[in-house]
Amino acid sequence: MEGLGAAGVLLLCCLLLPTAAGSQPSPSPHLQMDPEEAPSQHHAARARWEQDSGAQEELPPQPRCVRCCEPPDQRYAYPPRQPLPQINMTILKGEKGDRGERGMQGKFGKMGVAGSRGHTGPKGQKGSVGAPGERCKSHYAAFSVGRKKPLHSNDYYQTLIFDTEFVNLYEHFNMFTGKFYCYVPGIYYFSLNVHTWNQKETYLHIMHNGAEVVILYAQVSDRSIMQSQSVMLELQEKDEVWVRLYKGERENAVFSDEYDTYITFSGHLIKYSGDP
Repeated sequence: MEGLGAAGVLLLCCLLLPTAAGSQPSPSPHLQMDPEEAPSQHHAARARWEQDSGAQEELPPQPRCVRCCEPPDQRYAYPPRQPLPQINMTILKGEKGDRGERGMQGKFGKMGVAGSRGHTGPKGQKGSVGAPGERCKSHYAAFSVGRKKPLHSNDYYQTLIFDTEFVNLYEHFNMFTGKFYCYVPGIYYFSLNVHTWNQKETYLHIMHNGAEVVILYAQVSDRSIMQSQSVMLELQEKDEVWVRLYKGERENAVFSDEYDTYITFSGHLIKYSGDP
């Protein structure tokens, strides 16, 4: 705004001041004016200039135009997108190269879900004959003995001694002591058969290592009868089994004679303890 005011003052001075040579140029026909009218025109021009200067000072400052971009005709134009050509790789495929070295083993993955059972496959071929095994080990124990003499009770317990041997496998029954000795541990079956004496009581026990196991008993009767008893026992090695007649607190006896065998005692192994 100050530049505009200075330009106006300079213009006004040029119009009012005479030339430097002291002579006045001949006025142009359209610029010649009356001397009396000159001051009034000068004041009118100065009033217009001050009015224009005040109006310009009241106007807000106009922004200066600066070119910030290239003209539209000079902008960079991008070329349109062109589709890439498709190359058939089978044509450019070369010969197969040599196999590379095997890499390191990777980490094991997580165990997957078990699959369903597959179909049964065909039957395989028969295998070769195996080597012969060891001979099967069998275990046996059995005896059967009898007595042909009668026996009466006395003041002491008596072991029933047998005088007739029917079966005595491996001599496990001792005929002199009247006892069976266990050499093969397992489960055994024993049976005792006697003939009672009329008018006398019959009272015997099957013994196991000194303990009474079962009793064979018959009351006093006018006639004699056959009486029997049986039992199964689990024996360990060196166990003993025999028959004992009760002592004389009661008069008891067993009958037999030299012509027939009325008294028998038998036993045999059922199952060896080492078998499954």
